[in-house]
Amino acid sequence: MDDELYGAVDRYSEIDEFSEREKLAIEFGERFALDHTSIDDEFWARLSERFSERELLELTVTAGFCTGIGRALQVLDVAVDFDVLWSREPAHAP
Repeated sequence: MDDELYGAVDRYSEIDEFSEREKLAIEFGERFALDHTSIDDEFWARLSERFSERELLELTVTAGFCTGIGRALQVLDVAVDFDVLWSREPAHAP
């Protein structure tokens, strides 16, 4: 993955270079971090068509770790190299 594609991950649904599995994984991560209750049976069925049970477990654990560590770093006010809004709440001015 080059820098340009990495920088386009927020537009994953529009980018043909992302595979269907990658698009689903990105959507899962986005839902997990921003609206976990939207991971319903229909979405889980779509995931299960493309990922094994083991892959879904790994994806879920990874999303949980990344979301948790991201929030912990935010709470601790640890500087990062990029600006990410980890919730749907409005960004606070510094």
